[in-house]
Amino acid sequence: MKRGRKGSDGGSSSSSECVGDGFKKVKALEETSERAFDWGGLPQDVVLHIFKYLPLLDRAYASQVCRRWNHAFHMPELWKCFEFELSQPATSYLKATHPDLIKQIIQRHSNHLQYVSFKVDSSTESAEEACDILSQLVNCSLKTLGLISTARPSFMELPKSHFISALTVLFVNSKSLSSLKINDTPVDDPSLKVLVANNSDTLRLLKMSSCPRILCEADQCHGLRELALNYYLLSDELLLALSSEKHVHLEHLRIDVVSENLGQMHFHAIQKSSWDALMRHSPKVNLVMYFFLYVEEFDPFFRYEIPVTHLYFGRSVSKEVLGRVGMTCPRLVELVVCANGLRPLDEELIRIAERCNQLSAIGLGECEVSCSAFVEFVKMCGSRLSQLSIMEEVLIPDHRYSLEQIHWEVSKHLGWVWFPDMMPTW
Repeated sequence: MKRGRKGSDGGSSSSSECVGDGFKKVKALEETSERAFDWGGLPQDVVLHIFKYLPLLDRAYASQVCRRWNHAFHMPELWKCFEFELSQPATSYLKATHPDLIKQIIQRHSNHLQYVSFKVDSSTESAEEACDILSQLVNCSLKTLGLISTARPSFMELPKSHFISALTVLFVNSKSLSSLKINDTPVDDPSLKVLVANNSDTLRLLKMSSCPRILCEADQCHGLRELALNYYLLSDELLLALSSEKHVHLEHLRIDVVSENLGQMHFHAIQKSSWDALMRHSPKVNLVMYFFLYVEEFDPFFRYEIPVTHLYFGRSVSKEVLGRVGMTCPRLVELVVCANGLRPLDEELIRIAERCNQLSAIGLGECEVSCSAFVEFVKMCGSRLSQLSIMEEVLIPDHRYSLEQIHWEVSKHLGWVWFPDMMPTW
């Protein structure tokens, strides 16, 4: 009996030891798991990479987790690129950057900031805040500056002297600016002269829509490779300045042709000789044109050959104008027509396929093309079409092809599987 009890006690002891060992193993596994997911122990370069994708406020909260993360939060590499979001909570959907946080960033990282942009809502208060911040960036070695108005009037409602003085101070202290994007701002010639004087050798990209005379920059910034502007700023003199021997070859020219109200603007014509001069100097330039006009306002355009490569029609455009596109745009690479009407574009598409030998992308919406003409268009363009975005309702079945058949026929000529789109992708 005693032996039996001893055996029983021994079994109980052995069982408890097994339980104890099991508990220790589970605890060890938990500790190992905790160590494996020790977020505070992540390598500094990994934390820095993660921080770059976080919104500023989330980044600030994360910096309070531990000393290592706080150290990463203040590393210079994290503050080369920064976007200030300025808005009024009652009138905007933007998430504003707190002014105190902005002040702290400028105080601690003014020597590191290189790529800065301002995203401002339509309120005058936000634009004024942006001007105040601009004047604080005098010690920054900026390479890129962007002023983005998410809605008008924003900067245009400011007293001109306030905005210009802030921008001029920044230009005076800037010696290495390579990219400038300032749309819908009251920029004047004196401030541009300061910009040119200090940055003529470094400026590579310029995007402007509201400076009455942009010629002084183009004429003196000989390293300018990319230019984006509103059509009313475009002139024969500007194109000739960009075509001078002392100017580098232009790589990208974007022109926005915009009319907000019918008959409000008069659109001038650019001489063919000016375009020819640009092409002789920069034969590989990408000329991108966005048209947001009413049908009645297209008369000055596409009357003679124009070296456009990417063409976007954001409003309805007539058959006649699209016919002229086929005749006058031999360098066309991409064409997007958002709307046309109820008259089929069969002849116009065939003409574009015949004459635009570099066309590789096309998008059509709210217009009509017969299935037979569309198949012929694809057959003529062949495998060079890399992007074909056609709304299903654009295609009109005829005696040769139904909507079910056209999918196979077009795919055969393209060399890849194609389906019509259910919704626009451009």
